[in-house]
Amino acid sequence: MTYPHPGWHLPDPHSQPEFYADVPLKRLIAFVIDTVVLLIIAVLAALLSFGLALVFILPLWWLLNLAYRTVTLTNGSATLGMRLVALEFRDAQGQRFDRALAFQHSLGFMLSFSFFPLQIISIVFMLTDPRAQGLTDKVLGTVALNRRAGA
Repeated sequence: MTYPHPGWHLPDPHSQPEFYADVPLKRLIAFVIDTVVLLIIAVLAALLSFGLALVFILPLWWLLNLAYRTVTLTNGSATLGMRLVALEFRDAQGQRFDRALAFQHSLGFMLSFSFFPLQIISIVFMLTDPRAQGLTDKVLGTVALNRRAGA
């Protein structure tokens, strides 16, 4: 028997597994799509700055990624890649992300991505947790769900 987390208003992974089906694979596909989009944005920034942005490419990449994720998560609770694979984030009450939570999630993602051991821990969590939550999701109480048809 499973007991829901106190205060959570999310689908139960045991009685409603369709909300969590293939979420780790879809998150990986969304990550690849978002990385390609960010690469295009970074190349455009480099071109528009006549190559000067290349001097600061790592901090630029980090800030572009943080801004991209925060803006897209604020406007629909999903990045462009997540929208293409029909995923969306929800908070513990089942609500879409607001700007503050989108920023916190984006910052947590970027920090865990910046430190390899944290990224490995996050991947292990996603592959073994019934809700497929990564490290940042566990800290913030968020979850990635399959979007319902028509939602």
